[in-house]
Amino acid sequence: MPTYEWERVFGREFAALDRDSQEAFLAAVSQFVEDLRHGRPARRSLRVKPVRGHDGVFEMTWAGNGRATFAYGEEQSPGQAHIIWRRIGSHDIFRRP
Repeated sequence: MPTYEWERVFGREFAALDRDSQEAFLAAVSQFVEDLRHGRPARRSLRVKPVRGHDGVFEMTWAGNGRATFAYGEEQSPGQAHIIWRRIGSHDIFRRP
C-alpha cells in the first residue's frame, strides 16, 4: 500500500477547505492510490503532471479549481510509492507549489 505524509502548510490548507472540498480531495486520493497500488499511471481525470519550473513537484486535479501538489519521497515500504503532499487549494497554490 502506498504511504504518505504531508507538510505543515498542506495540513493547514486542507483544514481550511470546506467539507465538500475535503471529501472531493479524499475521493481523488482514493483513485490515485488505487492506480499506484496497481502500478499503473494515474488516471487521466486526475491530470497528474509535473509542475513547470519545480523539479520533482507534481500537481493533481481533484475538482474544477481544486489542485494539490506533491512530491515522491523515499519508499517507506519496499516497492510502494511514498507521497509527500505539499499544498492544496486553488490555482493560487502554484505561486509557491
